Order: sequence, then structure tokens, then C-alpha cells
Amino acid sequence: MAMSPAEIEALIKASIPDAQVTIEDLAGDGDHYAATVISEAFRGKSRVQQHQIVYAALQGRMGGVLHALALQTSAPT
Repeated sequence: MAMSPAEIEALIKASIPDAQVTIEDLAGDGDHYAATVISEAFRGKSRVQQHQIVYAALQGRMGGVLHALALQTSAPT
């Protein structure tokens, strides 16, 4: 069963409350998304660490219920 953009956003915001999250369905199939996540929690962290924070927020759904997620992360400017 695929995840909706709203479900992905809710999981991220539950773990990163100040996050500004934008989700785009890349293929229209509910399995391939792009996410832009902006949060103060990312300040001073490497890109890998930022992505790990987002993957942790998704609670193991990556590679299973959520097949593909292209991530862009950053701290607010």
C-alpha cells in the first residue's frame, strides 16, 4: 500500500516540528516522491546527517511502504 504525501509530511513534522515540508509525487503512482525539508534542526549538520534525521522520522517505511524519496534538506536561510 502506497503512502500519501500528507502521511509523509505528517511523519516528518511529528519528528521535526519546525520543519517546512514540501512533497511532490514524481510518477503519479504514490511510490516515488521528492521532498524538500527545511528545519533549524539541520543547522551545522552534514547533508548525510540531515537525511538520516528525515529517514528516522519515516520510522522504517523507506524501501517498504515508501519505495523512493528524493530528498533536499537545508537549514533556514
